Amino acid sequence: MKKSLLAVAAGVLMAAGAHADSQYKILVLAMPSKYHYEYIPLARESLERLGKLHAFEMTYTNKPEAFDGDLKQYAAVMFLNTPPEELNEARRRKFEAYMQGGGNAMLVHRSLIIPPNTWPWYEKLIGRRTGNHPMLQTGVVDVADKNFPAAFGLPDHWIWSDEFYVFDNPYQIRINTVLNVDETSYDPTKIWPGQVAHGMGKDHPLSWYHYVDKGRVFVTALGHDGNMYRDPQYLSHLMGGIYWTATGKGIRP
Repeated sequence: MKKSLLAVAAGVLMAAGAHADSQYKILVLAMPSKYHYEYIPLARESLERLGKLHAFEMTYTNKPEAFDGDLKQYAAVMFLNTPPEELNEARRRKFEAYMQGGGNAMLVHRSLIIPPNTWPWYEKLIGRRTGNHPMLQTGVVDVADKNFPAAFGLPDHWIWSDEFYVFDNPYQIRINTVLNVDETSYDPTKIWPGQVAHGMGKDHPLSWYHYVDKGRVFVTALGHDGNMYRDPQYLSHLMGGIYWTATGKGIRP
């Protein structure tokens, strides 16, 4: 009898130890676009697994109505391959107020594309204006900042296949580059008939962070293909971005 009671007590303690209180909560807006929709269920599954592993809560949605609620409950808001112009004027103002009040944002791949002058505040949030991009190719991504959490799980030189977006900086915003792509490792001019593409040269960032208003902003241009959301290194990159964006911690001196 005593052994049975001890076994039950031990089981209760183990279950209690296995449960971890959530450290923070994030909102992930994952809306489909013409070329980005198959990633949605794959990304959700992987992000939910990261949430369980790293003890954070996540609201994952493809409904912009999520911005009608209380954004202050979220440590960070992630635009995951979401066309930002899909937010109406009222929701844009709501998100701006969230950032001005100390909120934080994480912007992934397709979320970096918005028609020029559609929402200038958002372009400044990105830190760059996205132009066109060459065809998806395999290239070499170099870690520019080994001390930032989104680079911790990556090799110094990473073979990666993606759409290597081209950027300019009309607002002269300073960013802290985390990943850079080596343009000698692919063809920056390889594009569809009738279009013209140019590279950016030696300084071609793909991921960076900076600060806007009172908030933190992490940006990664990587993440075109749905299968990437099953890749351990890419998920490590995303998790490092989530961790810093939500908490402000992890940057090594």
